[in-house]
Amino acid sequence: MGIIDIRIPATIARTLKLPVGSHTWQQNRVLRKLLKKARFTEFGQACHFDEILLQKKIAKAFQQHVPVFDYDKIYAQWWHRTLDGIPDVCWPGKIPYFALSSGTSGSASKYIPITNDLMRGNRVVMIKQMLSLRNYENIPVKSISKGWLMLGGSTDLQKGPGYYAGDLSGITAKKVPFWFSPFYKPGKKIARTKDWNTKLDEIVEQAPNWDIGFVVGVPAWIQMCMEMIIEKYKIKNIHELWPNLAFYVHGGVAFEPYKKGFEKLLGKPLTYIETYLASEGFIAYQDRQGVRGMKLTTNEHIFFEFVPFNDQNFDPSGNIVDHPTALLIDEVEEGKDYAILISTSAGAWRYLIGDTIRFTDKKRAEIIITGRTKHFLSLVGEHLSVDNMNRAIELVGEQMNVSIPEFTVAGVPYGSFFAHHWYVACDDVVNAEQLRINIDNNLKELNDDYAVERKSALREVMLTVLPEKKFMDFMEHKGKLGGQHKFPRVMKGKMLEDWEQFLNSVNSI
Repeated sequence: MGIIDIRIPATIARTLKLPVGSHTWQQNRVLRKLLKKARFTEFGQACHFDEILLQKKIAKAFQQHVPVFDYDKIYAQWWHRTLDGIPDVCWPGKIPYFALSSGTSGSASKYIPITNDLMRGNRVVMIKQMLSLRNYENIPVKSISKGWLMLGGSTDLQKGPGYYAGDLSGITAKKVPFWFSPFYKPGKKIARTKDWNTKLDEIVEQAPNWDIGFVVGVPAWIQMCMEMIIEKYKIKNIHELWPNLAFYVHGGVAFEPYKKGFEKLLGKPLTYIETYLASEGFIAYQDRQGVRGMKLTTNEHIFFEFVPFNDQNFDPSGNIVDHPTALLIDEVEEGKDYAILISTSAGAWRYLIGDTIRFTDKKRAEIIITGRTKHFLSLVGEHLSVDNMNRAIELVGEQMNVSIPEFTVAGVPYGSFFAHHWYVACDDVVNAEQLRINIDNNLKELNDDYAVERKSALREVMLTVLPEKKFMDFMEHKGKLGGQHKFPRVMKGKMLEDWEQFLNSVNSI
């Protein structure tokens, strides 16, 4: 039995009708639904949701009455009370789950509220994405009916006073619907394993018993898992063990830097499908072949606003100003970078998720992720985005025929001027100086501001080549091994200090 043959529960099936109306119409409908559900909460009363619902231009009224929040602000003012089990704070009832997320910038965990309403909306989007596989020519139907290996966090969640907390992937796996269970690998027993290395060992041990059709997870960990399987069973590539493996659903980090090394593990090409599933909700997914953009989920459980990512709305450290310009979906332009504000069915209201995106097709509401509000380098006006960095690494991998699965960049003083220091993971034999020159030249081609500043205050580019294991060891050192954890592409502040101390201690040993 394949996924297309599965009988979907009626409550979900009713919501899978084709979208009606424009994206603006859909978003207004979603916002009205969210406001109605939360109008009797403390937040809804404080922000006059009842009054907003009476307005003709509901989205504009919402923007006028509700302030913009980042995590620290909304946690300090509202969310911290939900951890004490207080109901009806920002969403009706008590919060049953919290996704522990530190993103890729901080060390302290963030507690992101997860409600049954949010998970229900996420599941609907997941089903829609599965149905969109019919739009892909290179995916055999038989592969969809095989096993689905989802590599995520532990489903053995932390118990709090009235709630459970853990990785979103662990919460999602714990709550999988009954009809999903026959396909789900590694299965509930292995999924409960907390120790990441033990979990990988158990997956490798069971791998010959599974017929996997597709894999889901963060690229670094999927690649590591396949490398371990290939090494243990002395096979040339993963398709010798899983001949029906046809596609890979990835997200959380750009796939381009991993692609070259990843494809060395394959016996035949895979179809790559990108998703944008954050702790705060399922934001977008790729629903057609041959395009780079992902389709925003404008018709479900998230209301979007878009803040132009510029000096008027963000300070030099990437913090949002108190009263930023926030655009609605019909006001955006293609080719410009925006930070996303989301309002969700878990009590996030005008919440800065921290990612920056760019519309590639406004009519279809398709976007790409370009970076993070705090993960960019602009020491002297070079405005270097993570998207620029990923593309430069992808190009240099092709130019020099090397795989660079991980990297990070730091802005550092250089005499009276400044420099960028790149740390790259490469287990291939590589000329480090030529690698440095190529990355620098690629960035000059990709970013005009960078090219200008390289002739001015950005005086030098330095580069250190490290084994990939050093990056993984640092993640383990920080307690961020496996699951949804990603290596930060830009190092700043305390994280940079910890990274430098770690490298110095390793070198001294």
